[in-house]
Amino acid sequence: MPNTSYHAPYSVRLDTLITLRWLMIGGQAIVLLTVYLGLGFALHLRACLLLVSIGAISNIVLQKHYPQQHRLHQNGAATLFASDILIFTLLLHQTGGLSNPFAIMYVGPAIISAAVLSPSRTALLGTLTVACSTLLLFDSEPLPWVPGEEYRTPILHLAGIWTAILLTLLFSSMFTLKVAEEARKLSSALLSTERIIEREQHLFRLDGLAAAAAHELGTPLTTIALVAHEMASAPSADLDARSDLKLILDEVDRCRKILTKLTERDERSDEFLDHLSLDVFIDQVVSDNHRSSREISFTKSGEGPEPLAVRTPAIIHALTNILDNAAEFARTQVAIHAIWNPTHIALEIKDDGPGFQPDVIDRIGDPYVSTRRTKDRGEHSREGGGLGLGMFIAKTLLERSGALITFQNAPLPATGAVTRIVWPRHALTADT
Repeated sequence: MPNTSYHAPYSVRLDTLITLRWLMIGGQAIVLLTVYLGLGFALHLRACLLLVSIGAISNIVLQKHYPQQHRLHQNGAATLFASDILIFTLLLHQTGGLSNPFAIMYVGPAIISAAVLSPSRTALLGTLTVACSTLLLFDSEPLPWVPGEEYRTPILHLAGIWTAILLTLLFSSMFTLKVAEEARKLSSALLSTERIIEREQHLFRLDGLAAAAAHELGTPLTTIALVAHEMASAPSADLDARSDLKLILDEVDRCRKILTKLTERDERSDEFLDHLSLDVFIDQVVSDNHRSSREISFTKSGEGPEPLAVRTPAIIHALTNILDNAAEFARTQVAIHAIWNPTHIALEIKDDGPGFQPDVIDRIGDPYVSTRRTKDRGEHSREGGGLGLGMFIAKTLLERSGALITFQNAPLPATGAVTRIVWPRHALTADT
């Protein structure tokens, strides 16, 4: 069974954040002790260690209060990031402000938030970072230095550091937001694909379940029929009882006939429907295309004997999606042509519609890239036009089956879209 577990789009495991915070706290403690004990620089060590310990205590409290697998939603995670920014600001204030070489670490919480939180929460954290760094630009303790000497960074140099932090924060956050959003879309689309595969496989198994039920129900139905027949034949049975018992026998006989049909259907499926000729295989795809009002034609040609395709719900569902898309844009008809040779089998699905738009043809099959247009203007539209998941799911299912799928427009002067799917022969057939 595919994993269909779902998490909120903007949530993060608390254990992940706690681990990152321990790394940050440990790094801060090591740097402080190295500067104070190793280099002998003047430093407000107690105040700095107090700030570091606040983060450590909060981490311990979170670990005690929440289970390891707990997920923080964006408000809780944003609060945690904001507290880290404020603690780091106070720590920098005691250790030289923006002249501290570790001031660049300011961008860390905002970049991490861009990967796990919404753009609005990331923007708030970015604003808080800029505000805190601006305060440090004008007010901070001197940078820890050799006792008896004071190191002061020129204001112009500090302004340059502030600008570098701002630009790094802006660029890194925007890039991370973009990558994270693409990952969320892909994850959502893959989840939809897995659910559809699960449903198709469930339907595919129903024939076998029906046959099993027929065999299991045969014995109790025979027992019911035998008891009812004996009761109806008893001399003590009155007319009303015999009438009711006859009704029971008729219904039992009806159940037997239904179960017999189910058994015969499954046996025929084992013999004929698991391995289909290309005609029957395509006919099943066409029959599943309920919304099509266009004429759909099928032709075939190839080298050697015609292959027998294995009946696979995932492939049938994918081809139905592609055929449905072609039929929606076709003006009059859709043509399906099958070609085979000793090593490959190919299907070409062509329509006589306007073809793929140039701005999306290279991205067809990506999640949330839709080829649908408004009917009156022929323009792209998201309203009622789908999200592009149909073609993404179809492409994913076909590629999982070993196929190579390409999209192109028919060469001029012809019009229409052409979808070509090529399988290695062993991937689609039962040939050895």
